[in-house]
Order: sequence, then structure tokens, then C-alpha cells
Amino acid sequence: MTQEEELQGLREELQAAREENRLLKALVGELLPLREEVVGLKEQVKHLEDRLAKNSQTSSKPPSSDGLARLPRATRRPSGKAPGGQPGHRGHTLMMVETPDEVISHRPAVCRHCQQPLTSVAGELADRRQVLDLPEIRLLVQEHQIEAVCCPNCQRISHGTFPTSVSAPVQYGPTVQALAVSLHQGQLLPVARTRQALAAICGCQISEGSLVQWCELAAERLAPTVERIADLIARSGLQHGDETGIRVYGMLHWLHVNCTRQLTHLTWHSSRGRDAMDEIGIWPRFAGRGMHDRLASYDAYDCAHSICGAHLLRDCAGVADEAQQGWAAEMHDFLLDLHEACKEWRALQLTSVPAIERDEWVTRYFEILASGYAAQPPPPVPSPLKQKGRRKQSKAKNLLDALLSRAHQVLALLDDLSIPFTNNQAERDLRMAKVQQKIAGTFRSATGATTFCRIRSYLSTMQKQGHTMLSALVAVFHSTPLPVAWGPE
Repeated sequence: MTQEEELQGLREELQAAREENRLLKALVGELLPLREEVVGLKEQVKHLEDRLAKNSQTSSKPPSSDGLARLPRATRRPSGKAPGGQPGHRGHTLMMVETPDEVISHRPAVCRHCQQPLTSVAGELADRRQVLDLPEIRLLVQEHQIEAVCCPNCQRISHGTFPTSVSAPVQYGPTVQALAVSLHQGQLLPVARTRQALAAICGCQISEGSLVQWCELAAERLAPTVERIADLIARSGLQHGDETGIRVYGMLHWLHVNCTRQLTHLTWHSSRGRDAMDEIGIWPRFAGRGMHDRLASYDAYDCAHSICGAHLLRDCAGVADEAQQGWAAEMHDFLLDLHEACKEWRALQLTSVPAIERDEWVTRYFEILASGYAAQPPPPVPSPLKQKGRRKQSKAKNLLDALLSRAHQVLALLDDLSIPFTNNQAERDLRMAKVQQKIAGTFRSATGATTFCRIRSYLSTMQKQGHTMLSALVAVFHSTPLPVAWGPE
């Protein structure tokens, strides 16, 4: 082979290599978007798998969404006690009254041995039993009459006047109105079933419009009472706050609760965060300690904060089950141990945890966090095609960061044992709103949502303070709602 032929062969090989390189570059350019798409699909699959793995013990999902499968993990630890009443528990049973409304005597007519008549023989009380029952329930009709009286002096006629509450020729009284609103707003019976119940109980044949009108009237009269409840909560030393989604005319809105052991305030808003809280006006005025979840909007307010332990338990259980990270299970057990220990110290009438024990709990807390950070994998190398911005973190890393930055909020009960471990007070006060949504699905108007919030705020507060719903509503329809009692929390 001549030198010229060898040179020509090298030129052809170089040209082929350049062509191959060009094709490879084109292929890489086509594969990079596909690679990004595959990564995105993997993330989406992981996200869907995580959603399917969630249940009521590892997230805020309700127990009704768990299905029929038995959950493997229980947050509540077994107490070791037998079910039922414990030794020393005072039972409750029906007790006899001293002065019965009616006495029915049962005496023998003849002697059971010789058949001698006993009609004229005096007897004595040998035993007694009482039956508690309801009398016949029927409407009591009160007729109001106006009299015309002629004055003997001037011979002019004067007419009496009807009470201001008697405004129609025929109307239902305050007790019937209170019972109807109690069934509809308190017991959450739908309108049709409320009407059926009233017809069956006392023969009232009310219309749907009358029931709605009575509810709106009660809400209007309760507006000052609900405002006072809000003022008292803002002045309390400890309040619970939470929010949940509701439907108003088919669209998502948010029901906000602010409450204490004695007070409940409910209202609704189109926003979940700080805009709604500022407009409601309780958090901006509050200077005590607030118990809530990790929603960042609460952090904007200048008060002491505590984080709900039940939310943290669910988050730790979720990370332990989904990411299989041991530190999360350790933190889960730590929080349960802390809860049990605080209950024991409260039983000893202590106001705070003794210093030595407190330091041990704090040390254990941060040791678990340190092991959690050590167990985290290195962050992935960012893709050159992704835009700059905050790098997405794993659920486990986000929880670690929250537990570290909020350590003083999680451990605050060590220095003040009056702080509850959970935000269950707010959860309980929101529960009936969720029941209402399950029954009705939505509020059909803004007026209906406002009516529900006002009446439920009043009824929940009155129940906490020892009043029955019916007596509280009867007072409303007498235009004198029961006063709200208050003492420092």
C-alpha cells in the first residue's frame, strides 16, 4: 500500500468517526429529555406509592378511608388493664327520687292463705319500685286574648296589647323552635328528617322555610354572644387552633376553630392561612400559648407556640413505614414515652419536670435527631436542565428540619406540665362540622355556613359549661341567650 492510499484510508476513517460522533451527539440530545422524563415518572410513581401507603395512623387521613384491612401498627399503647370498669370506679345507675309525681299502690284484695277480705284492713309499705317514663308529649296551646275595657270616667274604650313575641294569629312557641333548631343544628338531622321527627314527637307540621327561618333568627341573636366568645379566647392563657376544608356552594372553603376547654369559636373563610386568621381577629390579639399543627401561618403571631404531639406521631410513623428509617420509630417511641411520663408527673401535682430528668429528655431528643441526620442519604446531583431554586427534600429530611427548628415547641411541656400533649381539643370541636359535611355534602349558601358556625359555637360552649343544648336554645328564642362564663385557662 502506497503512502497516498494509507493517507486516504485515514481520511475516510476520520470522516466516519466524525459522522459517528455527530450521530452520538444527536442521540444524546434526544436521550436527555427522555432521561428527565423517566426521572419525573419515577418520582410520580414514588409519590403515588407513598399516597397509597398512607393511612389514618401515618397521616391526617380519616379512619373511614382505611378500608377493611386491619392496620398493623397502633399508636396507643396497651395499658395492661382488663377491659371495663376498673377497681375503685364508682358506677352510675338509676336512682330513686324522694318525691315521685304519681304513686300507685298495689295491695291484696283477700288473704292469700284463708281468702279473708282485706278491703277494710290498713296496710303498711313493704317495698317500692319506680318507673321513669315520659308523659304524653303534645302541643300546649296558649290563646292570647285582647280585652277592650270601657273607662267609667271618660267612657272611652282601651284595648290590651299582645306580647312582642306573639306576632302572628297562630305561631309556634320558643320551646318548639328550640327543639327544631336543636335537632337540625345540634343533632345534625337533615331538614326533611327534622320535620318528620317533630311530627312524630309532638305533632308539629312545620315547613322547610320555617325551620330555616328559625335557624337564621337564632344565628342573628347569637352574633353578640359569638363575638364575646372570640374576645374571651383572645384573652385566655392557652388556646387550640385548627382548620379543615368544607364546601360552600360546592367550592372549597376553610372552617377555622379557636377554642379552649370552656369556649369554642367557629367561623369559615375562603382562605386557609394568615389572611383568614387576620380577618377572624383572634390570633393577632392573642398573647398566651397556642397549640396547633405545623402550618407555617401560625408562626407569624407573637405568642408562645406548642406543636401537637399527635401530628408528630403520625408523621414519624409515616416516615418509619415508608422510608424505613429507624430514627423515626425511635422518635415515635420517644414522644409516647414523654407523654406517659408527663401524665405521671402531673399526677404527682408537679408543675414542671425536675431539672435532672428534663436534661435527660432533652439529650435523648437531640441524640435521635443527630442519628436521623446521619442516616440521610447525600442529596442528588442537580440536573443541568432544571431551573435554579430551592432543592426539593425528602419527607424524612423535612420532618427532621421541623423537629430541630421547633424543638422548643415540642419540648415546652417539660417546663410547663399544664400544656397538653395534643391538639385534640380543636379536633373534637371540628368533628361535628365534618359530620355535617358527610350528611349534607356542602353548605348551599354563605348564610347557611355562617348560621351553622354561630349556632355550633354557642352550643359547644354551653355544653362545655354544663348546659344542655335544648335549654340553651330555649333561652335564645326567649331573646336572652345564656351568658358565657369565663375563667383563666
